[in-house]
Parts: sequence; C-alpha cells; structure tokens
Amino acid sequence: MDIFAHVLWANAGARGANAVADKKPEVSGKRKFHMHPGWTAFFGVAPDFFAFTIPFVVGIYQAIFLGAHFGRHHMEVFGFDLASYLYQWSHSLVIFTVVFILVWIFSKRPRWELLGWALHILIDIPSHSINFYPTPFLFPISDYRFPYGISWANTAYMIINYSALTLVWGGICLKKHFTRKVL
Repeated sequence: MDIFAHVLWANAGARGANAVADKKPEVSGKRKFHMHPGWTAFFGVAPDFFAFTIPFVVGIYQAIFLGAHFGRHHMEVFGFDLASYLYQWSHSLVIFTVVFILVWIFSKRPRWELLGWALHILIDIPSHSINFYPTPFLFPISDYRFPYGISWANTAYMIINYSALTLVWGGICLKKHFTRKVL
C-alpha cells in the first residue's frame, strides 16, 4: 500500500481504539488506555521508511558520485539489493512481536502506538502481489509469501481503498463535528 494510505489507516485505527477505550469505565488506580494517533501513524509508515530510505540515499550518492543508476524495480546498493534485505526485517510479524515485547519490558508498559507497524504489515499482506515486494510476514521462521495479493497500485484497488478511507475519515470528521455541537 502507498505511504499516504498507511498513514491514514494507522491514524484512523488509533482514533478508533481510543473511541472504544473512552466508552469503557476507568479502572481506579490505572491510567486510561490511549494511543497517540500521530505516533501510531509514524509507526504505520516506519517499515517502508526503514526498508527504502537507506538504499535510496546510498543510491543517490552512487548516482551523483559514482555514475550508477537505479534499477527499475529495486535499488541496488553497491551490487546488493539492500531494500529487499531490509524489507524482510521491517515487514515481519515475527520481528514486530519480538520488538513489541522488548519495548514493553524496557518501558514497563505496552507501547500501543507500535501497533501501527503491525497494521502496516497486515495491510501489506493482501495488497502486494507475489511479483513485487510480497510481504515476508513470517520471516525469519518461514519464507512463505501470500500468493494471492493484489497490487496496491491496481486502479480498482486504489479506488476501493481510497473510497473506504473517505468513508472512515468522513465518519471521524462527522463524529468530531457532532461531538462539538453537543458540548
């Protein structure tokens, strides 16, 4: 999925989780659940930034100073497909789970905003075709990739995705508008 859509879905997911949590009674002595939508959106695009930023910067350096050029479907860095290598680490639910647990242990509480990363992976599984960056969500345990994904760049997929985002964000805006009117 494209980066803009990842931001919108992660942010909407955090807002939805907060709305559900706001309806539950507060447990005395415990801090109420809250996901920061901005941080959740950041972690919603972090897997792609991790996988593609370093190879892009190195590729630009190679193009400017070494006369190299970018390949059509990937960015080779000094003859090595660094983007594909980093992609498998940043798009793995196994790696996400390990990092989530470690962050929870070190910070002594769950950092729910990291769920933006998990949402990114879950969205990418069906929205990447087997021919172009299929999501290695079980790496390093398995090399399995979902073989029936539809490319997020497919026109019909984009129309459906952005129509759904329009409905979700329209609902968020309407709820915010009517909540202000009531108060």
